[in-house]
Amino acid sequence: MKIAEVHTHILDHKLDVAFESASMRFDRRQHILVEIVCDDGTTGWGECLGPALPNGAIVKAYATRLIGRNPLDTEILWQELYNLFRDQGQRGLAVTALSGIDVALWDIKGKRFGVPVSVLLGGRLRESVRAYATGSFRRDGVDRVADNAAECAGHIAAGFNAVKIKIGFDPKTDLAVIAAVREAIGPQARLMIDANHGYDVREAVAVGQAAQQYDIDWFEEPVIPEQLGAYRAVRAGQPIPVAGGETWHGRFGFREPLETRCIDIAQPDLCGTGGFTEMRRIADMAALHGVRLVPHVWGTVVQIAASLQFMAALLPDPPRREPIEPILEFDRTPNPFRQAIARTPIEHENGVVRIPDGPGLGIEIDRDALAEFAWKDGA
Repeated sequence: MKIAEVHTHILDHKLDVAFESASMRFDRRQHILVEIVCDDGTTGWGECLGPALPNGAIVKAYATRLIGRNPLDTEILWQELYNLFRDQGQRGLAVTALSGIDVALWDIKGKRFGVPVSVLLGGRLRESVRAYATGSFRRDGVDRVADNAAECAGHIAAGFNAVKIKIGFDPKTDLAVIAAVREAIGPQARLMIDANHGYDVREAVAVGQAAQQYDIDWFEEPVIPEQLGAYRAVRAGQPIPVAGGETWHGRFGFREPLETRCIDIAQPDLCGTGGFTEMRRIADMAALHGVRLVPHVWGTVVQIAASLQFMAALLPDPPRREPIEPILEFDRTPNPFRQAIARTPIEHENGVVRIPDGPGLGIEIDRDALAEFAWKDGA
């Protein structure tokens, strides 16, 4: 079996109402899939975190090194592709594009041996995981406090027991949002806050100290990801566990954050940090340093399926009679193609998501939906 073709599929949808995090504005949803086809007809699917068009250009550059190669040589191909652009990018697009390729290769590997990727990663410890609802961005034209509270109450009514909300805009309004959401979801539900690196250290410390009373599970990306010293200052200056890592790509990007313990919870993104090949290494590093790992997930059903395969095989740390179970980030923001591109969508039931047990990622892609949501050049 040899790699015969490498394709990308850019999916696009213009939103009726734009929404914002502290660092980005979304007026459309746009994601990129990687399709790798072998000479025997076996096809693997992956996804790249981040901007679709630049990722597509890098995937195309990598593709010339993949044609004619054995898709099962995931370690060999990973190192070769990473080294190809090492001098220009040990993080960023060079790694996010590589991530989509690696996920597709593991999908092929699972299909070749007729087992889910989680089995190839070492075995399935679980068949389902709890999920938390991600949303509560700042939407145009509405009162943010009331809007976020109503949205999160809806997630709890839909069966979720945990929600994550967006802060990082201005501390006073952010704290009003946190208070309103806690009241709306009740005292038993879990609540996480994500600043999308919108604060400086003084703001982050002040918000963490003030928000402690609302029983927050973690404080995500309080400051910009390059400022590891600032992360350490925030962690030392306020009581809420600090989380981060969706943009610390690869094991090299995680080495210093883990060694210096500037976070309590590591959040590598499988489709951004290097795919399954590198995600395994990061998980081992996190366990070595006693840092909890909760994957970041933001994408289509392809990324959701890949993340679930990884979580199925994620070893308990520490191993004990009642281990800490992983929890899936489940995006609830508007995206009509997120599940539509799979013949069998991956949805939750009372906040619990079943992990696919088919070969590879365990999903089948609906090509009609791919065509329906395909990006039109110039849109």
